[in-house]
Amino acid sequence: MQQNKYDDETFFNKYHQMARSQQGLEAAGEWHTLKSMLPDFKGKRLLDLGCGYGWHCIYAMEQGAKSAVGVDISEKMLQKAREMNTFKQVEYQQMPIESIQFPEDSFDIVLSSLAFHYVQSFEDICRKVSVCLAAKGDFIFSVEHPVFTAYGTQDWYRDESGEIKHWPVDGYFTEGVHHTQFLGEEVIKYHKTLTTYLNTLLQMGFEITGIVEPQPNEHLLATVPGMSYELRRPMMLLVSCRKK
Repeated sequence: MQQNKYDDETFFNKYHQMARSQQGLEAAGEWHTLKSMLPDFKGKRLLDLGCGYGWHCIYAMEQGAKSAVGVDISEKMLQKAREMNTFKQVEYQQMPIESIQFPEDSFDIVLSSLAFHYVQSFEDICRKVSVCLAAKGDFIFSVEHPVFTAYGTQDWYRDESGEIKHWPVDGYFTEGVHHTQFLGEEVIKYHKTLTTYLNTLLQMGFEITGIVEPQPNEHLLATVPGMSYELRRPMMLLVSCRKK
């Protein structure tokens, strides 16, 4: 099931108002950690899966990348990406992540930010990435943490007065479709366990080089209301690996 929620006018307008949409990578709570896991971009060819506004493509070019290809299912996202891009070596293609069919040795780095929980089969994605990624190439991605996706509502459990009590985790080992709420709209996501993410990479011939459950930096904790709650459970999982 390939969902194109970001081309829904109402949903896109809500997403566009988010800090990470308005201010870019520095407003993304996980960026300071993800940035430290990225390889040297100088002279490299980047593929960004689920590129959204294209922030990572721009960053890669600023760091000396040879070229960048951003793939996203949403035309509204790519329209914004094209408006912001000033590098002629950046190309954007509209298609579902599941549909990529790039030739062997097309890229030196494959990056994906918060997109794979919208994809049913992580194995299929890893297989396609392995084909188009050069030997010793780097594959880095972030996803919503399995603890965060396990219980479909993806919201805190609150008492009768509305005070936050705890984050519910249930049905952890039951993978598959969850109908969740994001920005007040229903969104389809796919829960996968930590075992699925990591073992799939190993089985597909990747060497895992980093695993991080990021925490908000001190600036966000001090300036964003409610950010301290993000220290009570992991929201994201960041993984870096290399093709053998």
